[in-house]
Amino acid sequence: MEKLNIEEMASFCKRKGFVYANSEIYGGIAGFYDFGHLGVELKNNIKHEWWKYHVMQRDDIVGIDGSIITHPNVWQASGHVESFADVLVDCKKCGSRFRADHLIEDKLKISAAGMPLDEIANGISRHRIKCQKCGNELGNPKKFNLMFATNVGPIQTSSSMSYLRPETAQVIFADFKLVQENARLKLPFGIAQTGKAFRNEISPRDFLFRMREFEQMEIEYFVHPDKADKCPYIEDVADDELNFYTAKMQEKNEKIVKLERMKIKDALKKKIISEWHAYWLATEQKWFENLGANPDNFRARQHLKEEKSHYALDTWDLEYNFPFGWKELQGMANRTDFDLKQHMKFSGKDLSIFDEDTKKKIIPHVIAEPSQGVERAFLVFMFDAYSYDKKRDNVVLKLHPKLAPIKAGIFPLVSNNEEIVSKAKDVYMQLKEEFKCVFDKSGSVGRRYSRNDEIGTPYSLTVDFESLKNDDCTIRNRDDAKQIRVKISDLRIIINELINSKIKFEDAGQLV
Repeated sequence: MEKLNIEEMASFCKRKGFVYANSEIYGGIAGFYDFGHLGVELKNNIKHEWWKYHVMQRDDIVGIDGSIITHPNVWQASGHVESFADVLVDCKKCGSRFRADHLIEDKLKISAAGMPLDEIANGISRHRIKCQKCGNELGNPKKFNLMFATNVGPIQTSSSMSYLRPETAQVIFADFKLVQENARLKLPFGIAQTGKAFRNEISPRDFLFRMREFEQMEIEYFVHPDKADKCPYIEDVADDELNFYTAKMQEKNEKIVKLERMKIKDALKKKIISEWHAYWLATEQKWFENLGANPDNFRARQHLKEEKSHYALDTWDLEYNFPFGWKELQGMANRTDFDLKQHMKFSGKDLSIFDEDTKKKIIPHVIAEPSQGVERAFLVFMFDAYSYDKKRDNVVLKLHPKLAPIKAGIFPLVSNNEEIVSKAKDVYMQLKEEFKCVFDKSGSVGRRYSRNDEIGTPYSLTVDFESLKNDDCTIRNRDDAKQIRVKISDLRIIINELINSKIKFEDAGQLV
């Protein structure tokens, strides 16, 4: 079926208890959302799977949990105070404010990322772009800093001003030396963090895609400056395939969207991409694929020269084909030693490390920073999971079992038989110690199946009259509606193996 648009997805998420507008009873507030009883489970599962894949299962990455508010000099050193800004434009009549580059993109259907202020002003004037609310003339574009300022302590002075962090990266850089020494890390290594970030977006839009409060999952990966061209793990991904969209392809014709799908080893031979960028792009896409995302909806896009940050040697984005177009899912910049040098300069502290091979101090390079928003990953999994089953006449949310908010629904076949209801409750009590489950005896079994399909529950267990005689029950598979019978005593092991893809559904019991 055709993919939902973003408004339809927002409506579905609200209707099913995944996501609501914050403080909706007061009219809501743009750019802020609350996650409901299902949304918080899905979100937590995404973060857990990310942490397991990137930190728990690797020897070269450790984690931290930094503070949301940090010393204001951190943001001076990083350049955020001076230059973390978007271009704002006001309507001369109604006073509505817009992000100017988005107005150009909406009108001309081109990318305005990195477009200089004067070009944006000329574009608005030349193409007669008007206010989207009242249709009147717009004023002169100007830069608007996106950081939320706050005051620390009871007395508000210039020295008490700080900021809600706009990203998680800088806390990693500020703590770099402590983490490296305490964890006894040897290059190459990474430091990971998940947590809240805040950006005072001019015009938050597209539901969870662009928010003012969001969560990030980020790694800063450090390498020896003399070994920045060689990734020791490249063979692990050599045969993986990506859809490449290079800067050269974009420069030939901005409207061409044909992608070049090739193996990593072939892209390296053609010198399309560096080893480290190739490794991390493939590693990150594999994480999504392992959790059920469709690889055809991803591409690796190289930043154009005018897009790149001043400190970046090269930047690639892992992008996803959202209903509103190809958009950044993860940004991966080669930041070199910019951040550590800046913090050394502003703090006066030595953030270099001792290289045992050369017996010299070095400042590591950040060769890649796989960074993404939790909410954008949330959208990816929701869009790729959503389907409508014509035969069943209901939505089937085909989330990977590891991500599913509820792993199993436990149903008594009938609600007026005390023995069946009691046995079903016993099954529920047994399973809920290990899995997020629901007990439901309301309505027909078919309707209960539909309710579980629509919220992504992979397995529906029904206790029936045979269960009383044989101490077993049926398990229904969400995606194809097939059913098997399984001994109740084996349920915990079997469901665990199904969730972790250690056994095929047809092999887990007797098909019925």
